[in-house]
Amino acid sequence: MPKLKVDGIEIEVPAGATVLQACELAGKEIPRFCYHERLSIAGNCRMCLVEVKPGPPKPQASCALPAAENQEIFTNSPMVKNAREGVMEFLLINHPLDCPICDQGGECDLQDQSVAYGRGSSRYSENKRAVTEKYMGPIVKTVMTRCIQCTRCVRFAEEVAGVEEIGAIGRGESMQITSYLEQAVTSELSGNVVDLCPVGALTSKPYAFEARPWELQKTLTIDVMDAVGTNIRLDSRGRQVLRCLPRINEDVNEEWASDKTRHAVDGLVRKRLDRPFVRRLGKLEPATWDEAFAAIAAVGASSSMAAIAGDLVDCETMFAAKALLTQHGATLVEGRQTGMDYDISSLAALNFNTTIAGTERADAILLIGTHLRWEAPLVNTRVRKSIKRGAKVFAIGPEVDLTYKVEWLGDDLSALGALPDAVADAFAKAERPMVIVGGAALKRGLGAALAFADRFKLVREGWNGFNTLHMAAARMGGLMLGYAQGGGIADVVAAKPQMVFFLGADEVDFSAFAESFKVYVGHHGDKGAAVADVVLPGATYAEKSGTWVNLEGRVQRGERAVFPPGDAREDWTIFRALSERLGEALPFDTLDQLRAAMAAEVPALGTMGLASFAWNPPALDAMADGVIAGYPIKDFYLTNAICRASPTMQRCSAELIHGQDFAEAAE
Repeated sequence: MPKLKVDGIEIEVPAGATVLQACELAGKEIPRFCYHERLSIAGNCRMCLVEVKPGPPKPQASCALPAAENQEIFTNSPMVKNAREGVMEFLLINHPLDCPICDQGGECDLQDQSVAYGRGSSRYSENKRAVTEKYMGPIVKTVMTRCIQCTRCVRFAEEVAGVEEIGAIGRGESMQITSYLEQAVTSELSGNVVDLCPVGALTSKPYAFEARPWELQKTLTIDVMDAVGTNIRLDSRGRQVLRCLPRINEDVNEEWASDKTRHAVDGLVRKRLDRPFVRRLGKLEPATWDEAFAAIAAVGASSSMAAIAGDLVDCETMFAAKALLTQHGATLVEGRQTGMDYDISSLAALNFNTTIAGTERADAILLIGTHLRWEAPLVNTRVRKSIKRGAKVFAIGPEVDLTYKVEWLGDDLSALGALPDAVADAFAKAERPMVIVGGAALKRGLGAALAFADRFKLVREGWNGFNTLHMAAARMGGLMLGYAQGGGIADVVAAKPQMVFFLGADEVDFSAFAESFKVYVGHHGDKGAAVADVVLPGATYAEKSGTWVNLEGRVQRGERAVFPPGDAREDWTIFRALSERLGEALPFDTLDQLRAAMAAEVPALGTMGLASFAWNPPALDAMADGVIAGYPIKDFYLTNAICRASPTMQRCSAELIHGQDFAEAAE
């Protein structure tokens, strides 16, 4: 570990560290535009110049210079100060002075660093060059005259997203950043380039001219668009969420977020349920809460009740609904609304045991029945990182583009029992092998996957390589709360319940419940509300404090950013109020009391962090056959009611999935 001095401070840095990293370890701030911790080093903006001795008598780019023994680094010498002023002066030669109308204003690295390290005046009076705008799709807005060619977006697209559709054309002053043939960028992670852009060249198209950062209230919460549990920040003004940004969590999402996470928020205010409805003479009509509760009470609470949880529901809502049913002797609760059916006797066998971050360390990976790029984009990026470290990836299922090289073993599950010698050899020699079982293979392939794990010792000291990939934010929490019947939703249908509560469940086959009294508790006027006998308006994930468990069993809590619209209420309070009308009040009056009761029933839900599941795999038939005809997600951008209400997600689906053309203004 080299020892060196930074402005007279002696420090020791890890081998392979750069001078820039050494300066930061010493507590010195180094300005930069092109350097980013998660991207390869480009060394082309020259803003991070420092003076290094021994070395040439000129400033050097600290991001690309290795730290060495006995170096002396000066970060604020006259030479460095003069060099940074010169670099900033050059960067501003062509940069337009449109800060007052730029969406990056207030969050712009160029603004901040020009104030901190610039001269305050320019010696250049020549005309500024102009660059035509580039089309990058419905997510990213471009004003390329502002671009300083840092190439962060190019490196992100190639290295993280794996979609090499952004690059540079031309040389010198004529250099321009553009997408391939100026077409829409097809990556589901394209919105991250907006965060990476240090100027206003790439900004958020749906958020354009909506607000300034100092106007917004910032709330830390958890994303529910998939089961990854991305840590996010919701920025709101008044009663509307205007944008969603990722928070750094190295164990979950690093600092990335999928486009669905970022831009489905404009669906939060559209097609909302803001008052109760009761069906009268075949037609849903507005009602008061008292009238809605009276309609439910008229049917009567009994043991012939059921609750089906949707994909976005928080644990508190599921616990309150189950507690209400339990009071009346009902036990029919199910969370796999689309009809998935698999063995539920072991939560360890249904967990992503390697953990999301642990995926990077795997050296042999088998994907079974999963379209990982759509089902969990931020797990897919971890697989890409494992490949850079030498991992080999194999897959069973219909071939799709996962953004990296995959050896496809066919789409028949019987391939698990007849692996090619090269594949078997790769897993036999692997130090950290792992398998990921997706929704398309859970029912017919779980036993064979467990047999595969046993054959190649995927579960060993210090490593558990057996993983089940869920796609719904509510799934693991629901399984922990017992929202699963042995035969799946078919068991609920077979019981012919007199009354069914649908907790934001919009993907159910409602025709199977034609004879039941249907109560929909949700936030959007989507499929569930259309068939309900009573509609009780609830709150979205942005409008309530809630607990969610991600696919690796990580218990996380989100906070309320805004209040629900109209007469809508937080879901758990609806069940608390309804319980009084049905004869016996639930034993909690506050959210804290509910959480205490929930933790008493399921202790893991009372502690934030990874839940522990003892490895006790069920004894299942190791034989598997049958062709995987397709994957559960057919359209990445329209997987839930919020997405379907979002104009941005509708546009993304139409353009990026279905190939629809959209004319720009001049066309």
